[in-house]
Amino acid sequence: MPIHNKLVRDRVPEVITKTGKEFSTRILPKEEYEVELKKKLSEELEEYNEANTNEEAIEELADILELLHAATKIHDSSFQELEKVRKSKAEKRGGFEKRIFLIEVEDD
Repeated sequence: MPIHNKLVRDRVPEVITKTGKEFSTRILPKEEYEVELKKKLSEELEEYNEANTNEEAIEELADILELLHAATKIHDSSFQELEKVRKSKAEKRGGFEKRIFLIEVEDD
């Protein structure tokens, strides 16, 4: 039986049950959940970086977005608050749409 030892989406056990396969899971305590959530976010970011098509990239971005929703909760916040902070930063410093790549800044 392959060992996965990773955080999975809430309905994955239901999907596996429908295949008739045996499996085991456990519910993570908050501290371990935070660690595993960060690992999963890194994993999905790596998969996004390796995506070869727009379709694959969007699939991975959807996974990252789902993880961001979960991550805001472990930090006692919400996705709405995250969006508020994002907008505030965009108003003050801009977004990334102009594709500006900073090369160097003169030292004083």
